[in-house]
Amino acid sequence: MNATAVADPHREGAIDRPVLAASTHNLCKSFGSVRVLKDVSLQVPTGDSRALVGRNGAGKSTLVALLTGLHEPTSGTVEFAGRPAPPLNDRNAWRETIACVYQRWTIIPTLSVGENLLLNRQNPKGSEWINWRRSFDYAADVLRSWGLDVNPTMPAWRLTVEQRQIVEIGRALLQGSRLLVLDEPTAELERREVSRLFDRIKALQESGITFMYISHHLEEIYEICQSVSVMRDGELVADSLLKDMPKASLVEAMVGASGTALRRTSAPPASESSPITASIEDVSLAGKIESVSFSIRRGECLGITGLAGSGKDELGEVIAGLLTPDAGVVHLDGQPVPRGDPTGARRCGVGFVPRDRHEEGLLPQLSIAENITVSINDTFGWAGFISPRKQADAARQLMESLGVVASSQSQPIGELSGGNQQKGMVGRALATKPKLLVLASPTQGVDIASKGALFSIVEKARARGTSVLVISDDLDELAICSRVHVLFRGRLTHTFDAGYDEHKLVAAIEGL
Repeated sequence: MNATAVADPHREGAIDRPVLAASTHNLCKSFGSVRVLKDVSLQVPTGDSRALVGRNGAGKSTLVALLTGLHEPTSGTVEFAGRPAPPLNDRNAWRETIACVYQRWTIIPTLSVGENLLLNRQNPKGSEWINWRRSFDYAADVLRSWGLDVNPTMPAWRLTVEQRQIVEIGRALLQGSRLLVLDEPTAELERREVSRLFDRIKALQESGITFMYISHHLEEIYEICQSVSVMRDGELVADSLLKDMPKASLVEAMVGASGTALRRTSAPPASESSPITASIEDVSLAGKIESVSFSIRRGECLGITGLAGSGKDELGEVIAGLLTPDAGVVHLDGQPVPRGDPTGARRCGVGFVPRDRHEEGLLPQLSIAENITVSINDTFGWAGFISPRKQADAARQLMESLGVVASSQSQPIGELSGGNQQKGMVGRALATKPKLLVLASPTQGVDIASKGALFSIVEKARARGTSVLVISDDLDELAICSRVHVLFRGRLTHTFDAGYDEHKLVAAIEGL
């Protein structure tokens, strides 16, 4: 795999387009002492549809942030059509050059569809005064040209996922962008919607629009893209025409030559004589999970993995009582867990650590003690009263067992490092002495030392007989599991036992 395969016009099979829509030269980006991008030199010809792939943490998001002017490079340069990138504060120039349609939509839900489509150019004629009737008529014409039969005065929150993406792409084109970055555009789309999106991309490409396409669904990039750039550990490790890179080579580039070796020792497999702690039976959730069944034995560490939109996160929330399934049941020690009742699930013996501790877990202004013991407040008194002494004793024991580093237990948890905050979230779940501990991306956003400490905490809980379910697409986190189930588009498709080949696991995750 030649790093100049796309850029070198003399190489056989290279793309013969002299004009580059975008290029980077020795691009580096550091956040403090952490170097996240290392000498990335990338060239995207005009009219190309370039796939940008890599595992989580490879540097894709940072590269896109530099290409779209959200961050300034530590060193190196970015050019568009052979000219230097605009100054960071010239947002109009950036909008007229490049746009990104993110996986998380940027449509303003309280505005109308037409207002979102014409954002920053509400009057197409350029007058200082806005003629709303003419603006909405123009928006309606644009929407019809995209085959979107939507009233431009309709509130944007009523749009479907497919319609939101069309509005975002249309808005970028109306602002003058001729280079579009699509970030996981099919993650929430059904197959027929994906086909319609691809038809629109192909039509736009024929008109000279250039695309960078970020996706974990590798089978899709072979359908829609001509070339691919692979990132790993902040570096550009492969850059080639897709016809020159078979799928096996692409997976190898993403994982690396050492990918077949597990990064740490996995938990021992559960004995066949060990009782089943939890069984998930025919669980379904419309559009997310389709008839998923599996069981976990006492003291077993089981992994659930899949892409964004695979249903793995929703499955964890169903088990924890945060979502109500359309069908199926979760049993714990043979007893059904209340559906859609997180308090009931916790009382039955389910401990849960959410993926996003900032949005779904932390109470940042409250103390460490209050955060770490909130799940067992009812044991510190009665009728809603809490004994400060009992709470302090429980918090002290938990902090010591978890290795939480803080000035005191009264320190606001929001002031702690990410690793210590996450220890607190795991401690909160363990405080109830759960039979089943469900961990969603438990080491996300923490440093290496904290990762090791968190893995040790999980291993100690497993050794005491707690069943552990790790929901993640991080290979390090999955490596501690004795078995890994793969979800793809809501269905359980593969199971891997400890000692698996990571290349095969990644291929299964990507749906290859």
